[in-house]
Amino acid sequence: MENIQLISKRSSVLIKDGVFSLVILPTDDKKKTNLLFLWLLAWTISGVIVIGNYFTITQDKAKLLLIIWIAFWAYFEFKIVRVFMWKRFGKEKLWIKNGLLLYKEDINGRGKTKEFDLNLISNLELITLTNGSIADTFSQTFWVKGGERIQFTCQSKVIKFGMQLADDEAKKIISALNKQLKK
Repeated sequence: MENIQLISKRSSVLIKDGVFSLVILPTDDKKKTNLLFLWLLAWTISGVIVIGNYFTITQDKAKLLLIIWIAFWAYFEFKIVRVFMWKRFGKEKLWIKNGLLLYKEDINGRGKTKEFDLNLISNLELITLTNGSIADTFSQTFWVKGGERIQFTCQSKVIKFGMQLADDEAKKIISALNKQLKK
């Protein structure tokens, strides 16, 4: 039996041959993804220009300042490449099969699959956001990877997933998962 259920534009559930499968896409906003690419491109070009000029500088203090700037640039280059790759090519996959819950942050077929025994899973719940919290506000912005909204406990370890989901999406996913976990 095959039953595809769209939860939102970003998430869907498929039940096929007794396997429950959930896919959550990172975004459905192509304009913001394109803006993120333009930001990445501008940041990369600026870094290449500065690094290229490093060899023309003769003062030691200026070289030290440039090395510090390059370290700052490289850190944020890594971060923005990571976010862009996630937004453009990533998805969260969760499936229940043979008594296991498997979870994977997939980017073009790559990513580590984490396995959890269904009998050890408890406390599947919505992560509530605090109004006025800078950390919660930042974690829900488009420009970062993170902002998980669903969590469960397995062997006293808290596992989080469902990046940047709206409350209604997260509640529907929790409901669908709870149905499968009770089987």
